[in-house]
Parts: sequence; C-alpha cells; structure tokens
Amino acid sequence: MAQNIVSLNLTPDQLTAVDVALTALETQLSGLIALPVEQKRSLKKMGEKSEAFCRQALRVLEQNPQMVPANVPLVDAMADLAALDALRPRMVRLSRLSERFADTDIALGSDVMSVALQAYSLLKVTGKTDGLQAMRRELGSRFAKASKPPATRAA
Repeated sequence: MAQNIVSLNLTPDQLTAVDVALTALETQLSGLIALPVEQKRSLKKMGEKSEAFCRQALRVLEQNPQMVPANVPLVDAMADLAALDALRPRMVRLSRLSERFADTDIALGSDVMSVALQAYSLLKVTGKTDGLQAMRRELGSRFAKASKPPATRAA
C-alpha cells in the first residue's frame, strides 16, 4: 500500500517569503545568545517551581528598596524578568512551529523512503532481466552488513 503522509509543494515565492521572515526574526532577535554546554550545566536554573519564588523575591526587593544593597542588580533582574515574560509567548509559538517542521521532515523522508523501498523491491524482482542488475546491486549496498574486522588473538 502506498504511503503519502504529507504533500508539501512550496512555491519559490513562498520559500523566498519564509527566508525573508526568518531573516527578519534573526535580525529582530539578534540579542539572543547561545551558551556553551558547560556553562549551561553550571548555571542556576529558574524552573517552574522556582519561578513563583523568584517573582516574589524580586517584588519584595522592589517594594522595599531601602534593604537592597548597591551590589544587588535588582534593576537588571527586573529587566530580565520583563524580557522573559515578553519572549515566552513567542518561544512557545516558535517551538510549535519547530516541532511541525521536524514532524514534516520525518513524514516527507518516510514517504520518500517508502517509495524507494518499493522501487528496490521491484528491482529485485524484475531487475534481473531488464539490464538493471548493477543498479540493483548498488541500491542493495544500503542493506549490506558491515564486515567485522578479523579477531585478534590474545598473546
């Protein structure tokens, strides 16, 4: 049975519009950063459970400025929280779009693989007599098991 999970025919104009939109996003969000893995691991994380604590702690400091020493960057933390609140709804939308991109990539690849496997099956049956043996062998190399290196003897 033929598989066709998705059919996607994007015109050159649509692809150009997507590229323009992506460039606009990259330009508008040029302040976003990429952290090295080691730095990500070492950072304190504000998870869902900690967020209420963080918001309340900042609110207390904001309402009681007399208790905030000069070395506590409250203004920066408040700005970071505002930026987080502004970015999150957009991040959710981009995450959903990214997930749809990934799922569509999988579906398109699966559709292609399904037909390619059917083509290989046809070649295995009819390729012997139609002068397609070399092509069948070439396609069959995808399924060849890697040979194991000869075992070395222990001294």
